[in-house]
Amino acid sequence: MSSLRSTRFRAERAAAGRGGDPLPAPVHLSLRDSRTLNVAVAADPARGDVARARLLITRGLRRYAVPLALKPQAHGAPLLTATATLRDARDGGRPGVPLSDGVWRLTVETRGARGRVRRHGLGIERAPALPPTPTLPHAPDPRTGTLVRIVRTRGGRAVLQATRSLPRAELVRFVPGGDGITVHGRLVAGAPGSAGARGRAVRRRDGVVVPVEVDWRADEFTLRVPLAEMTGAGPGQWVWDFRVGELPLGRWLSDVRDPAASCPTPFRVFALPDGGLTRAHAHFTASGAFAVTCLDLTDPTDRTNPADHTQRTPESAKETS
Repeated sequence: MSSLRSTRFRAERAAAGRGGDPLPAPVHLSLRDSRTLNVAVAADPARGDVARARLLITRGLRRYAVPLALKPQAHGAPLLTATATLRDARDGGRPGVPLSDGVWRLTVETRGARGRVRRHGLGIERAPALPPTPTLPHAPDPRTGTLVRIVRTRGGRAVLQATRSLPRAELVRFVPGGDGITVHGRLVAGAPGSAGARGRAVRRRDGVVVPVEVDWRADEFTLRVPLAEMTGAGPGQWVWDFRVGELPLGRWLSDVRDPAASCPTPFRVFALPDGGLTRAHAHFTASGAFAVTCLDLTDPTDRTNPADHTQRTPESAKETS
């Protein structure tokens, strides 16, 4: 499926870049979080006064117009500027230009005082290779996961390329407590039937599985990391990954290049309901996946029956947390 989409994108970029006329470069062209497009273009004084200007965002027969404001400058030609809000076409809950999966042309349309209409695209140069930074050059929409990028066609024209997200289990936050770890998350571009699915912890080395109960509220979910069952699956320190249904759990909708390095988390000791002690490290991997490393610290002779855990006093619980 991804190869078919890549082939379609190449064909659409080639079609969008057709035309041999030189394209003026914008003074400014940027995109933030796949949602906010900022454009500034110098008005050509040789073509007369501009009575009205629009930025056209088009794909096939679909066309959306964003007004361009004329802003005089102290030095040089006046600027035509606009800030456009973009959104996934499937997300009808907010305003903005609805972009479907594909390549969208950017065209500046001006109308003179005598009614003459002129249209031209925007030209951009090849981006130079930059040294790695803590953040990636493009960030997906944090709500829908759709990634919109400004890309250059072979002819040098600037276009928008919108790529919808695959179904993901997005971790919103995790909260360590005295007796365990609670994870809050949501489904993004969820596949049918994903909401309501059970979770599981999978031991990384050998694939041992521990079921995880998931509480659902529409597309949002909460789960408790089953530390007792994970440490009880075998001696030693192990790393566990998590899945909600068939979806790996992690922080995917981010422009952080290396979440493991950017979001370090400490090891903690947790007091389990059966009287055991577990040292656990909830963390992100370099790819953004959520994982927990845990080790049982309990002397087997000190472990109590789970049915007796309510007899522990608050003072003893404080001492072991």
